[in-house]
Amino acid sequence: MSLTVTVLGATGSIGRSTTDLLTQHPGRFRVGALVGGKDAAALAKLALEMRPDFAALADESAGPALAEALAGSGIPNGAGENAVLEAVAREADIVVAAVSGAAGLKPTHAALRLGRTIALANKESLVCAGDAFMRDAKRYGARILPVDSEHNALAQAMGDGRVSDIARMTLTASGGPFRTWTRERIAAATPAEAAAHPTWSMGMKINIDSASLMNKGLELIEAHHLFAIEAERLDVIVHPQSIVHGLIAWRDGAVTAGLAMPDMRVPIAHCLGLGLGDRLEIARGRPLDLAVTGSLTFEPADEARFPCLRVARAALAEGGAAPTVMNAANEIAVAAFIRGAIPFYGIAELVERAVEHFAGEFRRAPEDVEEALAIDARVRAWSLEAVPAIRAEGRAEN
Repeated sequence: MSLTVTVLGATGSIGRSTTDLLTQHPGRFRVGALVGGKDAAALAKLALEMRPDFAALADESAGPALAEALAGSGIPNGAGENAVLEAVAREADIVVAAVSGAAGLKPTHAALRLGRTIALANKESLVCAGDAFMRDAKRYGARILPVDSEHNALAQAMGDGRVSDIARMTLTASGGPFRTWTRERIAAATPAEAAAHPTWSMGMKINIDSASLMNKGLELIEAHHLFAIEAERLDVIVHPQSIVHGLIAWRDGAVTAGLAMPDMRVPIAHCLGLGLGDRLEIARGRPLDLAVTGSLTFEPADEARFPCLRVARAALAEGGAAPTVMNAANEIAVAAFIRGAIPFYGIAELVERAVEHFAGEFRRAPEDVEEALAIDARVRAWSLEAVPAIRAEGRAEN
């Protein structure tokens, strides 16, 4: 038995881990399509190695470079939104959705509408349009498999247990690079310091979300939709070793947990293996040896030093379009921080202001993906205009 796999976000960290696994198991997988962002050279190199049925870049301006790099290869290719949607439409048994940010929502949803099995690493699909996304998954018969290490661990820890029997579902966080820093030191952090994640290498934006713990807030919202569990039964705990990825406390007092080395190939392999009906061996991986690890430690998440987690919890509790607004503002805020336009704590400040500003306008959850993207665009425009005020206040505080 072999599976056809399409990879959205093929040149990112999740995409590279996926293609590494595919090459480790020749004959068991074939590549339907590879989709990248704007790096034509990286996508062309990968396409020449993997020989997909189609290769596409989201950035239309990079199309000529991709076409030139693949000239004579016989690999059909294109660039721009239509090319991405063409890639999604190619036959596939599993679509690995690993495009970062709200940009991944439209192609992921297009795959869902085709009834594909979605190995979901794009948490923003659920943060921006969770109600509509999960409703459409049921409507079109799409299967959603969680790729994020925490949600994958929780799914495995659940086994055939019922959500109604769960007392608490807990996601773990490494604590990021600022876990032991004072609030004063964090306030002066540079983008390079914020992006220096101690465990994972996930790209600049996601690493900074991890430093602020916004990533964990996004994951709480993702878990709410994936497992149909209320916010009150969701929690976050800091676990610096990143060995325990998720825990489930059952109402009878038992606790089950998902443990693995911090290697994204583990949850990806689990999702791909579900399609094959077995588990995939991972070559070059380090097996978990608890005797070598020695000790596992845990500590509460400090929302005073990491206010983004508090903001995300509040958005989840508020519901409606609050998570959609929060995500859009966060993407603008992180980009502003990266270019030095606002200080680190300006991220949480801008996001919180955006959620408050739009609270009266966007009360209900988006009915569909198009509405979610319209809200996203509106919030991004407002957030860009709010950046100078956040920058001025940050300078005044210093």
